[in-house]
Amino acid sequence: MDNKIALVTGGSRGLGKSTVLHLAQKGVDSILTFHSKADEAQQVVAEVGHKGRKAVALQLDTGETRNFADFAEQVKTALQDKWQRDSFDFLVNNAGIGLNSPFSEISEDQFDHLININFKGVFFLTQALLPLIADGGRIVNLSSGLARFSLPGHSAYAATKGAIDVLTRYLAKELGDRRICVNSVAPGAIETDFGGGVVRDNQEVNDFIASQTALGRVGLPEDIGAMIALLLSEGNRWINGQRIEASGGIFL
Repeated sequence: MDNKIALVTGGSRGLGKSTVLHLAQKGVDSILTFHSKADEAQQVVAEVGHKGRKAVALQLDTGETRNFADFAEQVKTALQDKWQRDSFDFLVNNAGIGLNSPFSEISEDQFDHLININFKGVFFLTQALLPLIADGGRIVNLSSGLARFSLPGHSAYAATKGAIDVLTRYLAKELGDRRICVNSVAPGAIETDFGGGVVRDNQEVNDFIASQTALGRVGLPEDIGAMIALLLSEGNRWINGQRIEASGGIFL
């Protein structure tokens, strides 16, 4: 996978960071985005460098679609300056937020914020970056196990991820003439700071998830980062338009 470049949103922490580092192990360079913590992003860039690969960190709020055209220009400049290229190979739409609230209590502002980042942002960022994705490239959209099974309090969040799964199929169909494969990866519950770190820090929640998972534990960031890196490897170029759940077998 030498000479490949990935763009990973939300690549400074959690699943995005794990993805960037596992891609580096497979010889893939990265452009990673961060929302506010530039120091964390630069630490990831340094770790990629220690693995013998190159990375660039760019600031991006994936909920602010009006900034996407300028961001695409930043990506274009970074590609030319760092790699002397005018395209990248893999787009991983990882950045997202959670919401755990009863359906009856979700406000319109909360709903709009969730939609803007988890769905609208993915839709229009992909659109803005499409001219920079190489023909024969790949797109991975992050979904969720909650789009398959239902747990109270996650109605709005899960609905955005259900939308991602549908969008993935349509992108696979519409981008097929450019040989761009598009798949969604649906993690189960993972020990990160996502959602306030409840899965990682609340032992009762952690134990419950582990008890409902065939492999008997909660997922870790490296479980997902390694899986995405594997999905983007050359041997998986025929997988397209699929929703792939990586959850250790939860709620089977």
